[in-house]
Amino acid sequence: VCVLFSRDDEDTFKILLATDVHLGYLEKDAIRGSDSYNTLDEILKCAKTNQVDFILLGGDLFHDNKPSRRCLHTCITMLRQYCMGDSPIQFNIISDQTVNFNTTQFPWVNYQDENLNISIPVFSIHGNHDDPTGAEGLCALDLLSASGLVNHFGHSNSVERIEISPILMQKGNTKLALYGLGSIPDERLYRMFVNNQVTMLRPKEDQDDWFNLFAIHQNRSKHGPTNYIPEQFLDDFLDLVVWGHEHECLITPTRNEQQLFYVTQPGSSVATSLSPGEATKKHIGLLRVKGKKMNLEKIPLKTVRQFFIQDVVLADYEDLFTPETPQKKLKEKDSAVSSQPEKPLIRLRVDYSGGFDTFNTSRFSQKFVDRVANPKDLIHFLRRREQKENIKDEVKVDYGTLLKNTPAEGLRVEDMVKKYFEAAEQTVQLSLLTEQGMGKAIQEFVDKDEKDAIEELITYQLEKTQRHLQARGVTTEQDIVTEVRGSSDSETPKRTQPEEENEIKEAISRARAHRLERGGDPEDLDISDELAMDSDEGLVQMPPPTRGRGRGGRGRGGRGRGRGAAPSEPKPAGRGRSQKSSAATQSKSIMQAFQATSQRSSRTAATPSYTADEMTIDDSDEDIPVVKAARPPPRPAASSSSSFTKYSSQSQSQSSRGVAFDDSDDDDEDNPFKGPSRGSRR
Repeated sequence: VCVLFSRDDEDTFKILLATDVHLGYLEKDAIRGSDSYNTLDEILKCAKTNQVDFILLGGDLFHDNKPSRRCLHTCITMLRQYCMGDSPIQFNIISDQTVNFNTTQFPWVNYQDENLNISIPVFSIHGNHDDPTGAEGLCALDLLSASGLVNHFGHSNSVERIEISPILMQKGNTKLALYGLGSIPDERLYRMFVNNQVTMLRPKEDQDDWFNLFAIHQNRSKHGPTNYIPEQFLDDFLDLVVWGHEHECLITPTRNEQQLFYVTQPGSSVATSLSPGEATKKHIGLLRVKGKKMNLEKIPLKTVRQFFIQDVVLADYEDLFTPETPQKKLKEKDSAVSSQPEKPLIRLRVDYSGGFDTFNTSRFSQKFVDRVANPKDLIHFLRRREQKENIKDEVKVDYGTLLKNTPAEGLRVEDMVKKYFEAAEQTVQLSLLTEQGMGKAIQEFVDKDEKDAIEELITYQLEKTQRHLQARGVTTEQDIVTEVRGSSDSETPKRTQPEEENEIKEAISRARAHRLERGGDPEDLDISDELAMDSDEGLVQMPPPTRGRGRGGRGRGGRGRGRGAAPSEPKPAGRGRSQKSSAATQSKSIMQAFQATSQRSSRTAATPSYTADEMTIDDSDEDIPVVKAARPPPRPAASSSSSFTKYSSQSQSQSSRGVAFDDSDDDDEDNPFKGPSRGSRR
């Protein structure tokens, strides 16, 4: 319930937290078109009722990158209605605002504009739905920022290095440092964290007196090896992280025991997908900060449409399930909460495995058109995959035991490769390569993005074996197989450790040389084991190395459409990689590989030269045009109150931090800032 709290004083920050409003979602739907607008109206009304100091939005205020006129008009109307007025602002901003608000021609907070009368400032970062695009790098939030309704911050202009400068606020004796980072493709940001290219600035004076609040809009749950941002990547001096983008409401702050900060995930304000994460109760948060203590009050949203999801396995109800069962469920759910919209969202996921037949969902949904808000997607059929029967001569590896790993074990990629071959049968053991060499090559591929590491190791070892066979005068296929297999027997003395390490280094050096030929980064970036990706992803199928957009004979896409080449002419070698790639990937016998020595192109073939201006590499994971933004103007000399020190994401933890958190409920009558202070780091 939104009520006033008389226990607040002149030293207490009151901040309303909300993320992923998705304004304009399904606005053309006859039933659900106004859901997002009604919820934003409730959020702003709650902020005004509680007389908060400001509103913090964690991204995705708009659902579309280019909102409709109705969407912009409704948003501007509500912001003007609730956020403008004569109420005085009780806090000051003492940081360099030209750095904090570097995307507008009015680089100062809106309530300090003499032409505006702001009573509740709104601070927001952009999300992945309303992110900057186009040649100018503008987004919908920049329209609201230029009109003086929203303070857009956390926008990084560089794709090579990110420096996050906080907005420094002070209210009475409480100092608040507000950090923000708008949405960036997860794989790119992951790589930047690993390469120490993300830096968070801190005030030089009284660093331990600031309460550090960070708003971020990225994947929190793991969707792939690098398609998320681990909490451990964030700096350990932070006190509270407001995590946007994830729609499941987990607003109760959870403590990260490694970094010793708290994370709150308010979730979305409207259900944009019919998934279990959206079915949880929707909340916003009222955060109170006093000194280094904080209290977060959960405020349930009343205008969010009811959403119920249930799985139905037909095999479990073979005798009981009837077509009337979903109708009975609707009768139970319709009147559950009277204050919410009348028609609920219903999703039944029907598992029809075991010989059951599907039915026409459109005809079935017609019975509930006047009772549910989503009759078209009420039913979702799914079927479990049937387990394949044991195939003769199939390689059996216990992957469950192999991939079982805990953070305490700290397995590396090379350890995973070694365990794999220990668990594998004799038929899939290595003959030419070694476990150590393969593990090192995979580690270079994964951790340092050396795309040619595995290929070069195989090519190097194959060439060495071919030279050995030529020196021994072996010519027949049977003799070659015998010679190669004999080298791995116990009778033959194996290579010493230094010799094997030298071979691995030579192969890695070749891979780096190829990267430099393509115009890659010459730096040899060392990545710490703490920031390497989880080792349980080390056995995935590696994609083949991609080719640049050079003007060689192979042309774009490798289809041989080079300029000036007749259709009947053979395809030239280009950069000399086609033959090497085939030797590493195609299924060839050792004899075929040995005979192909004279046919392979020389590694020293002429390669086209490239300059930095001829090629632009886009490593983002989304189909968004890459804009090379202009460099920001030089920062003016700031006063001592706004000076910063760089704090890298890999820096050591501070000596101590006295943040206390009270997770009491709404009806707590005691002081919200009770609780023991957080002790020194161990």
